[in-house]
Amino acid sequence: MAHLLSVQIGPARRVKIGERSILTAYGKQAVSDALPVLPLGLLGDEQADLSVHGGLEKAVYAYPSEHYPHWQAARREAGLAGIDDQLPGGSLGENLTLQGLLESEVWAGDVLRFPGCELRVTLPREPCYKFNAAMGFGGASRLMARTGFCGFYLAVQTPGLLRRGEPFEVIAGRRSVSIAALFAAKLAKHLR
Repeated sequence: MAHLLSVQIGPARRVKIGERSILTAYGKQAVSDALPVLPLGLLGDEQADLSVHGGLEKAVYAYPSEHYPHWQAARREAGLAGIDDQLPGGSLGENLTLQGLLESEVWAGDVLRFPGCELRVTLPREPCYKFNAAMGFGGASRLMARTGFCGFYLAVQTPGLLRRGEPFEVIAGRRSVSIAALFAAKLAKHLR
């Protein structure tokens, strides 16, 4: 059964990327207590660029934990991490680190039913230059585009509470387009 490994939130803050100062919400921190889920996302969480993140359709970002070893290996290959270095949950900017549900197994319109709330799958996440900075190497966005390890956004269908460690079930929606297919169509331009 699929379950929620960890829940992360964080404020938007200014960081330096090269010579630029940018606003980012990367660096989310794990929460151990039950956290309210409201129509616009998790209580206490912020998004830096509301033109591409947040809102009703992108209220919560989920990412499969199964991809973490890939990113740790990519960082090692880039000379950024030692053999024993681990990326904590939230390192990819996600609010929810999931186990047991990949992009290839979820469709737009599916509902993740947790004990205290329901979240509807909407869209794949698209990488940007901020993802490169968060991972620490310039090819991270391109690597996400090539692998399809993008995670997905969720709309809050039924507000309530989320708690790390909770199981959840996937309630099938109309199943007209998968997250993997949406991501491939949107990111085809990065693979040319």
